[in-house]
Amino acid sequence: MREESTIYAPATAPGRSGLAVVRLSGPDAGHALRLLTGREAPPPRKIVRRSINDPITGESLDQGMVAWFPAPGSFTGEAVAELYLHGGRAVLAAVLAALAKLPNLKLAEPGEFTRRAFLNGRLDLTEVEGLADLVAAETEAQRRQAIRQLEGALGALYGGWSESLTAALARLEAAIDFPDEDLPADLIVSVAEQVAPVASAIAQHLADGHRGERLREGLSVAILGPPNAGKSSLFNALSQREAAIVSPHEGTTRDVLEVALDLRGYPVLLADTAGLRRTRNEIEAEGVRRAERRAEGADLRVFVLDAERAWEQLPSLLNLKKDRDLVLVNKIDLLAGRPLPDLGLPFLPVSVRSGTGLNDLVERIAEIAAQTMDSLGSPALTRARHRAALEEAAAALGRSVTARDPELLAEDLRLAVRALGRITGRVDVEDLLERIFLEFCIGK
Repeated sequence: MREESTIYAPATAPGRSGLAVVRLSGPDAGHALRLLTGREAPPPRKIVRRSINDPITGESLDQGMVAWFPAPGSFTGEAVAELYLHGGRAVLAAVLAALAKLPNLKLAEPGEFTRRAFLNGRLDLTEVEGLADLVAAETEAQRRQAIRQLEGALGALYGGWSESLTAALARLEAAIDFPDEDLPADLIVSVAEQVAPVASAIAQHLADGHRGERLREGLSVAILGPPNAGKSSLFNALSQREAAIVSPHEGTTRDVLEVALDLRGYPVLLADTAGLRRTRNEIEAEGVRRAERRAEGADLRVFVLDAERAWEQLPSLLNLKKDRDLVLVNKIDLLAGRPLPDLGLPFLPVSVRSGTGLNDLVERIAEIAAQTMDSLGSPALTRARHRAALEEAAAALGRSVTARDPELLAEDLRLAVRALGRITGRVDVEDLLERIFLEFCIGK
């Protein structure tokens, strides 16, 4: 697909830095490069030193480097030029102002470079989303998942399923298109056998515990417990900053506080909550209700008990506890040699004040995050739109199992292929493009 306009934008973050990169893409990128440098474009994919000048006045704007990528061998599939400038604000502003003077050039919209790469067949939609996730990745596990998707693992998986279903559909269509010929007696049975492995694979892919989505968004961990057990102190210790107010007075925390953490390479969204107790104070009672709602929706609950009162505090929390949740007995430094309480269930002894046991807690949360998020070989399903399309494909394949008419069976297979195609961008994607590409920054 050929775009008539040429776009340009900074490809590096705004602000003072050692280097700023400006990218151009489109049919006039080479002409713009010649006007800015007063020289022909350098050899393809070679970075060379050039003086960057105002194309109208000839004033020198910077001494930088340039690179040239002829179509179609570029990121966008179009002619692309890149300018490597000194990273001062004034330098970048002057070069952008110079580009604005040139005809047929316009400032790129968010994600427009990547959108052109998609429209020119350089990336499919799953790879586009992988690129967006790679730019946004904050932890090592997120980076690994994003690069795998960008390299095409997810698109190849869905493409393989689509090819298998298309092959089965082709057999049916050939038989339907020749009504004068007798249909093979075992046609529907043999097509069903061909489709069954794909249906099974999609079902297994959907039953993944939302691993990929959780890795993108972070494991939701709620800290719960009675007032003054040390929840906010634990929240601050894990956050490594004074994120929550700590006070000896009960009811200090009344709203849910959140902080995003990187625990051993896994993203965790940690929440501090109000102390769980009955109260007549309306504001504190609302805080308790919010804490209970957060507990219900969290992937993991960490219950914090006071070492000197743990045996009496635990029963009121058991209705919220689920199988893999963690119980902490805090303030063990105050026991002064007395034995730990016998709670009748496993717990981690900690002292937030001294730091005792906190490393064990971090390791345990990271272990649970790994169990929840690691995709164990196959590419992970990473977005709600993927899941919706796969569920649509699975429903169509489920109907195909009971189809006895070749035309009805063919229609179900067409619906399944179309649903898979929407994930990678092969069909019916116009309504998705704006939402997907708005995730990107201007120069991407």
